Amino acid sequence: MPKILIIEDDAAFCQMLQKFLTKKDYQVSTSFNAQEGLQKFKDDEFDMVITDLRLPNYDGIQLLSDIKNSNPKVPVLVMTGYAEVSTAVKAMKKGAFDYISKPFTPEEIVMIIGNALQQKSEPAELEKPKSTKKPSHEIPSSAISGISEASKKLNEYIKLVAPTNMSILITGESGTGKEVTAKAIHDNSKRRAFNFVAVDCGAIPKEIATSEFFGHIKGSFTGAIEDKIGHFEAANGGTLFLDEIGNLTYENQVQLLRALQERKIKRVGSTKEIAVDVRIITATNEDLLDAVEKGTFREDLYHRLNEFSIEIPSLEDRFEDLILFADFFLDKANASLDKKVLGFSDEVIAIFRKYHWPGNLRELQNIIKRSVLLTNGDYIEISVLPKELFEPNSKKSETDDFSKDAYEKDQIVRALKETNFNKSKAAKLLQITRKTLYNRINHYNLDL
Repeated sequence: MPKILIIEDDAAFCQMLQKFLTKKDYQVSTSFNAQEGLQKFKDDEFDMVITDLRLPNYDGIQLLSDIKNSNPKVPVLVMTGYAEVSTAVKAMKKGAFDYISKPFTPEEIVMIIGNALQQKSEPAELEKPKSTKKPSHEIPSSAISGISEASKKLNEYIKLVAPTNMSILITGESGTGKEVTAKAIHDNSKRRAFNFVAVDCGAIPKEIATSEFFGHIKGSFTGAIEDKIGHFEAANGGTLFLDEIGNLTYENQVQLLRALQERKIKRVGSTKEIAVDVRIITATNEDLLDAVEKGTFREDLYHRLNEFSIEIPSLEDRFEDLILFADFFLDKANASLDKKVLGFSDEVIAIFRKYHWPGNLRELQNIIKRSVLLTNGDYIEISVLPKELFEPNSKKSETDDFSKDAYEKDQIVRALKETNFNKSKAAKLLQITRKTLYNRINHYNLDL
């Protein structure tokens, strides 16, 4: 029976959680303060620790560090409030297995505990070969997956389809992280010990596309000065990610379809067939069904590629994740530019939340990196932000100005949508009382 230690100063909540987990066949010990909890952890052997990050007379991040220093193999789940995303990010960097925002459902915490204990029991993975990837704008790793409902749904789809060999079509706006999602699927699949090869179909000249995909032998055409393997062979056993698949010519589509059907390829200039075992993941920000109707994309290829489809939400639809990703990009920018910017001013956070982010995560990363470069102090201020962040949002009405009332109204509506109109959760997300939220809803005559 797995042993879990809960460290939580809210005695009633702690005991309720203990009772629930005991019914789920876990052996649970509790502590209402950090000092006692740390001592219990050192005196006994536990399979997992669940701790609140906000504890009296003890820093939650320090407690996490103390636990990991004592036994780094024990997974730690940290509990946070809706407004503590940045603190949760710090906890993840210090070694926390995961974090969960209060209030949470019983199903959520049971699932996370199960994942943590399963991962703890698995042997360390063999060293993976390096991935072959196209040069691209970096976007957040799959580990920074977000806490919004849209992100949770995306993660559920990834976990559901990753263990299968189904071909997957990923759709979404430019910059939403389609390649990151494809890599996350690969990393959670049985193919993770083999290569993940990413190809930008829009960047391949049609004259050499066949050689790029299937390789060629020396002397097969002018410029073929040596044998070359193609993307299919490079990804053999692993995953081939074809970005902007809609840019392939009709001839290339026929060749791709044949390779997928026969699971065999021929290098240009060769008669020898080479068997390949490749999982195909494709992505596009275009409407492939519309292309099928227009006759520019083969219908049979579309159905072979679309055994399972995943739509990546835009950053505007992941409102709760914005600061989480911003903090992640800040760390990347600091490391890249050798800077030590600590964070964002309140005014910058307000502007970030107001902006509609048409370029999604890629735009957010670029703006933060530029702002870090221009920042001389500890915090990014509005003076270093690009002018487009202050321009009117074309998606909103022309009368929607940047006033305090307009901003507050927009934040309330976003929070309510994000929490499925649960006013208690929305109030926590906005860091106001439930009564204040009702007053503001009435003030703005929001028809909910």
